[in-house]
Amino acid sequence: MALKELKENNKEQIEDTVKDIKIAYIGGGSQGWAKRLMSDLALESKISGTVALYDINFKAALDNEKVGNLLSKHPDVKGKWHYQAVQTIQEALQGADFVIISILPGSFQAMGSDVHQPEKYGIYQSVGDTAGPGGLMRACRTIPIYADIANHIKALAPNAWVINYTNPMSLCTRTLYEIFPEIKAFGCCHEVFHTQELLAHMVTDLLEIEVKSRKEIKINVLGINHFTWINRASYKNIDLMPLYQTFVDKYYEEGYEIKKGAWRESVFESCNRVKFDLFKRYGLIAAAGDRHLAEFMPPWYLKDPETVKAWKFRLTPVDFRIQDQQEKINKNQKLLSGEEQLEVRPSGEEGVEMILALLGMGDLVTNVNLPNQGQIAGLPLGSVVETNALIRKDSVLPVMAGQLPLDIHNMVQRHVYNQESVLQAALNKDKQLAFNAFINEPLVANISRYKAEKLFNEMIENTKDYLPGWDI
Repeated sequence: MALKELKENNKEQIEDTVKDIKIAYIGGGSQGWAKRLMSDLALESKISGTVALYDINFKAALDNEKVGNLLSKHPDVKGKWHYQAVQTIQEALQGADFVIISILPGSFQAMGSDVHQPEKYGIYQSVGDTAGPGGLMRACRTIPIYADIANHIKALAPNAWVINYTNPMSLCTRTLYEIFPEIKAFGCCHEVFHTQELLAHMVTDLLEIEVKSRKEIKINVLGINHFTWINRASYKNIDLMPLYQTFVDKYYEEGYEIKKGAWRESVFESCNRVKFDLFKRYGLIAAAGDRHLAEFMPPWYLKDPETVKAWKFRLTPVDFRIQDQQEKINKNQKLLSGEEQLEVRPSGEEGVEMILALLGMGDLVTNVNLPNQGQIAGLPLGSVVETNALIRKDSVLPVMAGQLPLDIHNMVQRHVYNQESVLQAALNKDKQLAFNAFINEPLVANISRYKAEKLFNEMIENTKDYLPGWDI
């Protein structure tokens, strides 16, 4: 090929949009994540194609199909996508370039047991989807589902990039690799983004410098999902670690909110007092929300509802989730009837930016969950860890993040090994191994073995419909 022709072809490739992409959305009946994806795709003009929506609740996927196609017809929408609800995972995955997974493993009734059954034994959880007794039970339900998804991806879309949003993030991603080692998958979580936003507000508060975007805050991330730590942070040429010490000292007692009073109004907000306390104890910036961080520790912050309130964050009752889900369903119906229009605005998630980077349309450095290839020294190879990664055309390369200080390393490693026990227990239907992991959770440590076994058996009984083949 002549050099001139080669240049012209490459120029055309660079300037043109990438069309006919197929995204398989597993959990495509989602009332939350699906709308975020639709909105972000609608705002991006460089890519277009089809989104296949698969969900065990086909009607929910069908409703999202209608909403997505209504959105694509809007004249102001840049990204034109065709949404199609499909009845089988095979239809969704066939020919997929990208796979997005965002599911609710089990039911709200099962989640209710995860979160609230331990309260009868004095164990409180602020989320119950990653660590603690609730996180373990959720994982036991989720792992077999993810094993099945991994097998289907292996058979039907082995070269697709897989983006996981489901919790427990580490174990979902770990399961995909356990079943299909060659899979191209990573987990995405926005908790670190909120910590970058907090640091941006710190710069404004202490230095009176306006930071335009959280992305201007450069950080080194290392840990596991929802128990992630920052050991280096900067804004332009300013080292933020000493500044954070000043910030913590200033706001340790009262806490700091980006939006004043928000923690009293929303279960998802906090005053960052748990973060600040962990910094005082360990010297690194804890890079997740207080309600997640608290569950990885002994019950210092979750002793009882009064203690939670004193630390200025909230428990997340499952009744709230049920009500929130119903409100989203009602809103969906208003969108379908034309009574309301879907508001198109950036979600703050990076899924579409990641897709663009993987297509070769610009590099992206951000935090992801991947098997450890040495990016965190000292943690087991193959365990899923959270660090920054460089995402570029058909490549996700983890950034070498270094090693955690010994005291933090010991805490993180405990959870890493416990997660591995949960993975093997779920795959092998090993109730004893699951129980041994259960009593190794820091939140369970304060009750007797007798009570722990009683609670474990009650929780297993409550979720047994999602544990086929277990000896229950």
